[in-house]
Amino acid sequence: MWPVIWIVWSLLFAVFEGVALANRRDNDTLSENFRRLFHTRTSKAGRAVFAVGWIGFSGWFAIHILTETM
Repeated sequence: MWPVIWIVWSLLFAVFEGVALANRRDNDTLSENFRRLFHTRTSKAGRAVFAVGWIGFSGWFAIHILTETM
């Protein structure tokens, strides 16, 4: 059951993000919302928090997938 849920979730995300990219409205894509949430255009602290969070998550996820731990 879980594989089906993840596939449906991924497809829904792709559809919503595709619509957001196609309509070219402001603040409706995931990237635009992350930029707004972390104030990456106006705050060095926001950029740093996002970068540390993204690098930390990416590192953890790579280790998690490759070693099947955590």
